[in-house]
Amino acid sequence: MQFIKYGININFLGKRKLALIFSISLIVISVGSLIMNKGLKLGVDFAGGTLIQVAFKDHVDISDIKSGLNSVDLEKSSVQQFGSAEKNEFLIRTNNPITSSEGFTIDVESALKASTGLEADIRRVEMVGPQIGKDLQEKAWLAIFYALLLITIYISGRFELKWVLSGVVAAALIGAVYLLTLFNVSIPVLIMAALIVAIIIFWFLELKYAMGAIVALIHDVTITIGIFSIFGKEFTLPIIAAVLTIIGYSLNDTIIVFDRIRENLKKYPKNPLDLNINKSINETLSRTILTSLTTLGVLIALFTLGGEIIHDFAFAMIVGILIGTYSSIFVASPILLAWQRKER
Repeated sequence: MQFIKYGININFLGKRKLALIFSISLIVISVGSLIMNKGLKLGVDFAGGTLIQVAFKDHVDISDIKSGLNSVDLEKSSVQQFGSAEKNEFLIRTNNPITSSEGFTIDVESALKASTGLEADIRRVEMVGPQIGKDLQEKAWLAIFYALLLITIYISGRFELKWVLSGVVAAALIGAVYLLTLFNVSIPVLIMAALIVAIIIFWFLELKYAMGAIVALIHDVTITIGIFSIFGKEFTLPIIAAVLTIIGYSLNDTIIVFDRIRENLKKYPKNPLDLNINKSINETLSRTILTSLTTLGVLIALFTLGGEIIHDFAFAMIVGILIGTYSSIFVASPILLAWQRKER
């Protein structure tokens, strides 16, 4: 299906300076939000503690719920509305992991009934110990890091036939990160430093396609995480799944454009590099827009109709698809032009 008229010639590279300003602004805002908020708002999965979802048949005041929780040693809990006000559902969070038992659930229901005068329906109880939460948090960051490095091996091998070279670089970085984790170095800081080192190494080894891909993916992940911080949304295991999915989606878009660039460089070797890159982006534009729109249609349906449990996952995916589509055009491809200046 040809969504866009064949032969269209939009000067995407001519807007790369504006795109650079836009991307840097988003990254600065995202990082600034993370610094101001002292990191992400971690869910029970990562922070540890207990999460209780409770529903009532009629309206209740949060103060009454907190009053009932005081009688079962949950006085330091936070209570917030879950979903629309008409549902009368609430999330109760406490930093203390409580041993799950039938008796505990009955005690909470009885305490809430006494304080609110209404029957309380406990929908779910989730408990994670602090050490388990910390381990999950570290493994989540490492999963993202390993995914990014393994992707660079694939990109370098496919487009530049440098399987061994990229593999050695990735293995060295993974090994260095693993060794440093044994000395209790902060995982997020360590991964950030390793990615910066990776970009520098790719530059000197002239792994231009790998560098374009990894910069675009770091761009996508940073902005997606930053938007979660800006809106104060919880960062949980499903969001890690969404981030890894976004990485795969964005990479797929980037590979399509890179493939066409490689074909056009062989087909039109006398054309300037910027002309070939711009031509390639325009030739794949119809496919890019159609794929993004169909994916967004499903995600918007999940976001609006899927319920509160999947709401944040769908939100992360929507943000990631939009940013990923943008980065494959305005971030990954223009980076290839840097080598043209370097060679000159």
